[in-house]
Order: sequence, then structure tokens, then C-alpha cells
Amino acid sequence: MNLAPYASDPARSRGRLHAEEARVTRGPRDVFQRDRDRIIHSVPFRRLRHKTQVFVAPDGDHFRVRLTHSLEVAQIGRTIARVLGLNEDLTEALCLAHDIGHPPFGHAGEDALQAAMVEAGGFDHNANTIRLLTRLECPYPDFSGLNLSWETLEGLAKHNGPVAAPTWALADADRAFPLDLETWPSLEAQVAALSDDIAYDNHDVDDGLRAGLFTLRDLLEVPLVARGWEAVRARHPDCDEKRLLPELVREQIGIMVNDLIGETRRRIGGIASVEAVRAAGRPLVAFSESLRAEERQLKRFLYARMYDAPEVRAVKERAQRVLAGLFAAYRADPRRLPAEWRPASDDRPAILRAIGDFVAGMTDRYAIRRYEELVGPAELPEGF
Repeated sequence: MNLAPYASDPARSRGRLHAEEARVTRGPRDVFQRDRDRIIHSVPFRRLRHKTQVFVAPDGDHFRVRLTHSLEVAQIGRTIARVLGLNEDLTEALCLAHDIGHPPFGHAGEDALQAAMVEAGGFDHNANTIRLLTRLECPYPDFSGLNLSWETLEGLAKHNGPVAAPTWALADADRAFPLDLETWPSLEAQVAALSDDIAYDNHDVDDGLRAGLFTLRDLLEVPLVARGWEAVRARHPDCDEKRLLPELVREQIGIMVNDLIGETRRRIGGIASVEAVRAAGRPLVAFSESLRAEERQLKRFLYARMYDAPEVRAVKERAQRVLAGLFAAYRADPRRLPAEWRPASDDRPAILRAIGDFVAGMTDRYAIRRYEELVGPAELPEGF
């Protein structure tokens, strides 16, 4: 792999929190390749297949969930990293793990946990990603967590930029293994963040059309989509509209990826090291101003017609009540927690955080099943 001077070099990694015996060899992999593989083989990664992306436990087999979304983000991220001369393995690891800390029911579940845990410092899915990977997931005999490299943990902690006020979970991890939260992250982490945007902007278009939440005619009110559709129709003037919808999604991804690569190349001119990336004081991976404005218009459309659509909102509100009720049941009697999840202390924040750890790890389906066992019928509307 030929790396640019501003790329993250595995040979210069800051290492892992816990030293590992060099004699344990499982294939010729560098530090970032091992991180990626540890994430893929982890239990929290497997649970993503039954966690909400937009729709809660969707009836349709073709809708995206957190796992398929993460795989799509990784594909986009690797493509961008390759063109820019960045480390593809670190980029892929960050893309695959970026949503691993999400609770059941997506952002609706996060809001419910934040409210339930306010006495214990609240809940944040990004901080929970770090907590899962450094403390809760324990497949190794000599240490807690996956013992990921500093660069992977740093990128996950602040892929959206510097963190001025870390929540309790991230602050705990930072005390154990300082992650320089006040600086910008690597270019690989910045690529992962915008690959996430590109993936959900465009694949949510696909899911929204499939679910019937809006039509192509509605969508063409968005200038970015209209521009893509015009290009697609020009190339395939005699093709049926329905068969062109996947091509429209591909076209939009291409437009956004190419714009990001061009703008990023402009911004990284003169950047000669990873240290210079972190000291830049601003993001270096970015869309152009014109594309960023168009992307915001697309997001506004998706919020209005999909994320906040009455049909979707009704399910999310019910899902929030399910998670809040489930948390309340465990709070009323922590002995209902499995033995390995019960806190050693009677300290109230410790109890709330133990419940939060257990509930956040649930899949949508498991949360619904446990709610019905402990509280009563979930009564989630069908469809979404």
C-alpha cells in the first residue's frame, strides 16, 4: 500500500493500551488490519443486523439495517481512501465500527436512554461505541475490550471533529488512554464521517421510495436529485423509470464522492504529515460549498418526508416508550438483570449505567421480547 505523507501509517501507530505478546501470530496483518478484523468478529458488530437504521424491525427484507448501512459506508470510505492515498484498512475499521454503540430503535432509542440515564450522566451512542470496544466486549483472556489501536479509538471518538465536553463514558476512556480529544482526527476518520453522510443520504432515498413515503416526482424537487436524474435519463432515454432508480442512487453517490475528493485534494495541498492534519484547526475532508448546500437541501427533504413522516414517527414514538418502560422495569428491580450485568455497587449512577449498558446492547427484536416479558404487549404498529 503506497501511503501519502498525510496518511496514517501502521508502522508509526501509537500502539494499544495493553501490550500483547508478539509470539501470538494469527496471520501477517498490521495493526489497523487487526483492528478491522477484531471489529468484524465482535458480538456487537453482529448485533447490528437487527438494529434500526431508519425503520424499526422493518417487515420488508430489503430495507437497510445498521449492519448493511455500515458495510455500505465502508465501501464508500475505502474508495475515497484509495484515491487520496490514505490507509484503507484504518478507514474501513472506522466505517464498520462507527455505529456499533447505537441502542435498539436508533435515535429514538438513544433519546429514551438519554432521558432514563440523566442522573448518571446521560447516554451518547458515540461514547457508547468507545465504551463497548474498550470495556464491555471482552473476548480476550488478558484484558477488557478489543484493545484496539490508539488511531482507531481516536477516530471513533472524534470522527465528527474535536470533542470539547466529553460525556462520562468517553471521559472514562480518555482518562485510561488519552485520545487528544481537543484536536482534529486523522483524514481516515474524516473520510469515514462523510462516507456515512453519503451512504445514508442516498440509500435512504432508495428505502424511502421503496416504502412509498415519497415518489420520484416529489424527490425531483431537490436540485441535487434533479441534476442526477437528468444525467441518468440522458444516458438511458428509453429505459423504464423504475429500472433507473438504482442508477439514480449510484449517480448521486458518484457526484458526492467525486466532489468530496476534489475539494479534499484542494484543502490538503501543503499538508505533509498526520501531525499537520491534527493541527489544521479545521476539517480537511469536505464537500465544496455548492455541493454542501445541495446536500443540506436533500437532508431537509429526507427529514420532512421520511425521518419525520407520520408513519415513521408513530413507530419511533412507540419504540421510545418500549425502551423507556424496559429501562424502568430494570431500574425498579436491578435483580432482573442477568447476573453478569448486575453492578457490584449500590451507587445509583452505577446501577443506571449497568442497566444502560445492558439495554443499549439489545437488538430491536430482543428489546421488544424482553419488554413483553417484563411489562406487557409492545403494540408496535406494523410496517416500519
